[in-house]
Amino acid sequence: MDTTLRLELMSWLVSAGLTALPENDLIRGFCERARVGGLDVSRGLVFIDTLHPIFEGRGFRWNDTETNESDVFEYGSTDHGEAATNWRKSAFFHMLENGHDELQINVADIETLNFSIMGDLVRNGHRHCIAFLHRFGEAGSMGQMDCLYSYWATRRESGFEPRELAALRDLVPVLGLAIKSAAQVQIARTLGRVYLGRDAAEQVLRGRITRGVTERIKAVLWFSDLRGSTAISEAICPDEIIPFLNDYAEASIAAIHDSGGDVLKLIGDGVLAMFTGEDMAAAKRCALRAEHQFRENIVALNARRSAADRPVTSAYVGLHVGEVFYGNIGSDDRLDFTVVGPAVNEVSRIASMCASVDRPLLTSTAFQSGLDTTGQGYLVSTGRFALRGIGRAQDLYTLDPELNSDVLIAGKYERYLAG
Repeated sequence: MDTTLRLELMSWLVSAGLTALPENDLIRGFCERARVGGLDVSRGLVFIDTLHPIFEGRGFRWNDTETNESDVFEYGSTDHGEAATNWRKSAFFHMLENGHDELQINVADIETLNFSIMGDLVRNGHRHCIAFLHRFGEAGSMGQMDCLYSYWATRRESGFEPRELAALRDLVPVLGLAIKSAAQVQIARTLGRVYLGRDAAEQVLRGRITRGVTERIKAVLWFSDLRGSTAISEAICPDEIIPFLNDYAEASIAAIHDSGGDVLKLIGDGVLAMFTGEDMAAAKRCALRAEHQFRENIVALNARRSAADRPVTSAYVGLHVGEVFYGNIGSDDRLDFTVVGPAVNEVSRIASMCASVDRPLLTSTAFQSGLDTTGQGYLVSTGRFALRGIGRAQDLYTLDPELNSDVLIAGKYERYLAG
C-alpha cells in the first residue's frame, strides 16, 4: 500500500470518526479499503474496555469470508473464573506483562504458545497475524479503558510483507482513535442512562445542561419504597444490605422501564419515576401496568431469595398526576436533572400512607378521575385523608380487593392493562 493510498484511508478514518460511524462499520470499512489498496488482511479483531455496569468491554470483528460470528461482541469481567483464565492465556496479556506493543505470530505456533483467544485462526485457514497494543496514557484513560487491543491476520503462507506491516503500523492507530471516539460516545450515553435515567440522559446529551433550564410538563408520578427495609437492614449482615436493595430496585426499575416509564431518582430504598405522553389516560394505564409487573417481579424475587434463606419483603407504591418542573436544578458545579413541584411531594406522601391503611398501592383522586371508565372500575376508595404538608384532604384509591380473590376479575384487569 503506497503513501497516497494510506493517506486516503487515514482521511476516511478521520471523517468516519468525526461523523460517529459505529465501531463495527469502522472496522469493516477499514479492512475492505485496505484490501482494495493491496493489504492482504483476512481477519481483523479490535476490542476496547469500557465503563458499563455489566460489561467490561466491547469487541468488533471482520472476516474476508462469511462466518457465523457476530461482528460485535461484549464481554464481562476478566477478573475471575473462566474469563480470567482465558485472558491470562491470551497474546494480549502476554504483551502487557512483557511490555510489548507489537507481536508477530505464526499461526502454526499458537497452540505451542497457548494463546487462547486466537485458536479460531488455525481452524479458519489464517497463517500469520500481528497483534498491537495502543495505550491511551493516564490522561486519555477512562476507567478500565486505557488501551486498544487488535490483531490482523493474513492467509498468506509467508505472512505480511514488510510494506504491509509498515502500513498497519501507520493505519491502526488512526483506526484506534476513531474507535475510541465512538466508544466514548457510547460511554457518555451509558453513564447518562445509568445515573440520570433514559429520557433525562437524552435531554442532557442534546445540550440541555444550563442551570435553571426546565420545562413545565404534566406527568404521572410514581413513588415506591420497601416495606420494613430499615428493620431488615438492621437485622442482616452489612454485606447483605446492598444486594438486598439492588434486588428490589431491579424489580421496580425493570417494571417501570418495560412499561414505558422513566426512573428519575433512587432515594435509599425509594424510587421516583414518571410516565408521560400526550394521552394522560394511557400514561396512567402504563403506570398501573408497571405496578402490576412490579408485584409479579417481587413474587419471583421472593421465591429466589427465600430458597437461598435470605430476607424478603414487599413494597408500597403511590401514584399521582400533576404538573411538575422537569430540568436542571442545583448549582453551576453540581446539577440534577429531575422533577420538582408540589406534585412530587404529594406522591411521596401518598406512598407513605400505604402502611397506615395497609394497602400496597394508593393513588390520588387526580389519578383515579383521569382514568377511563373501565380503569376507574378497578379502583376503590380507601377513605378521605389529609396528607402531611398538603393543604387539602382527598380520597385515596387502591385496587379492588376482589382482584386477589376472583380469577375472572383478575384476568379482565390484566387484559385491560395489556390493551
